[in-house]
Amino acid sequence: MQKKRIVFTGGTGKAGHHAIAHLVEHGYDVLNLDIAPLDMAGVNTLIADITDSGQVFNALSSHYRFEDLETGAGVEPIHAVVHFAAIPRILIKPDNETFRTNVMGTYNVIEAAMKLGIRKVVIASSETTYGVCFAEGDKDFHSFPLDENYDVDPMDSYGLSKVVNEKTARAFAMRFKADIYALRIGNVIEPHEYARFPEFVADPMSRKRNAWSYIDARDLGQIARRCIETDGLGFQVFNATNDTITTDQPTAEFLARYCPGVPVTRELEEFEAPLSNRKIRDVLGFREEHNWRKYVPGA
Repeated sequence: MQKKRIVFTGGTGKAGHHAIAHLVEHGYDVLNLDIAPLDMAGVNTLIADITDSGQVFNALSSHYRFEDLETGAGVEPIHAVVHFAAIPRILIKPDNETFRTNVMGTYNVIEAAMKLGIRKVVIASSETTYGVCFAEGDKDFHSFPLDENYDVDPMDSYGLSKVVNEKTARAFAMRFKADIYALRIGNVIEPHEYARFPEFVADPMSRKRNAWSYIDARDLGQIARRCIETDGLGFQVFNATNDTITTDQPTAEFLARYCPGVPVTRELEEFEAPLSNRKIRDVLGFREEHNWRKYVPGA
């Protein structure tokens, strides 16, 4: 059976290269679009600027490698686009450039996909849409758990860009009757970073900006794949986090102690992550493989 062809933007980054590895492992043929090459066997990187609409249109109608020229049949169809490319946080570039790059880049990628007939796009939104991660000063969440119906209210350029991108995705999904799924990605953790979790447990308020939640980079790859393989949902927002809170106390007990004035809107699972992934478990069938307690001695 012919491999399904995926274009992945931002695949050289922290989250992206783990996600691409997962997709390749599951039989997908992936082209990486980035401003820096990815050192991964079988995956070519096309150097492209996502803020340039012409480059994006060209990249999404390109061969993946020299061998593709041999058929003489032209460019093969692309099954889906996974769009992770972005300035990944505040304080890397000026705020206006962060906003411009992230908003225009996402618009260009979705527009090109739709007008080239690609009807599945997965975009990276962010935990920052919930308004606390990059807030000015100490800001409380409105309620727990944080789910996809939350009134997102970021005050920073990065989080705001992600809210705008969700609206962009919704508009194109309606116009083209496409499936466009936005992943509100939590704090991305690579395998070597579990060494820091004892610090997190010892100083729990250091994790408030991440809502005491995380996503293993490898599990994020599974989420991206499940989005690709789940059709017919139109526009959707999904929290992309692992199952459990990054504390040694049950969730309800912990929140009652550290966030006593914040309402809890439903019964919480014993160690449920406050940035809840219930929707991806119920709708996409996500099953985490990398619970942090597997990697932290004594947890």
